[in-house]
Amino acid sequence: MTVVIAPDDPRVDDVRALLENHLEFCREVTPPEHVYALDVEGLLDPSVTFFSARRHGVLLGVGALKRLDRSHAELKSMHTSKAARRQGVGRAMAAHLLAFATASSYQKVSLETGSIEAFAPARSLYTELGFVACAAFGEYIASPDSTYMTIDIGHRGGSSV
Repeated sequence: MTVVIAPDDPRVDDVRALLENHLEFCREVTPPEHVYALDVEGLLDPSVTFFSARRHGVLLGVGALKRLDRSHAELKSMHTSKAARRQGVGRAMAAHLLAFATASSYQKVSLETGSIEAFAPARSLYTELGFVACAAFGEYIASPDSTYMTIDIGHRGGSSV
């Protein structure tokens, strides 16, 4: 069964519900001052391109890319529904976001994720995709609650991940 990843509107009911689940999870396991997940309004910012992953119209996951500057983007709001976990949805979304970043002429994509065990699957996925640890970037401040990662995509030359 094919997963279709396409631009979407974070205000759509099923997307909004999944984003609320994502924010609830982040708030449960992360101190409030270190929850950086974007809410619906944040995802509507013109600097953000938001995508959903669907199979036969059923929402499986979401992800976004936020423009930091002309050559640097940030991977944001990656979340897979509980029912779709361990099916490659997160990997497909991350690969799609990296391909979109490459096609958009970004040279680097960075991300912030939690440092506790609950975020270990995310950190593992990002490492498998070639992300490496880095210092806090953009407006982030170094914190033991966060892990910062980056990947240089400048060498990809427009090819997909």
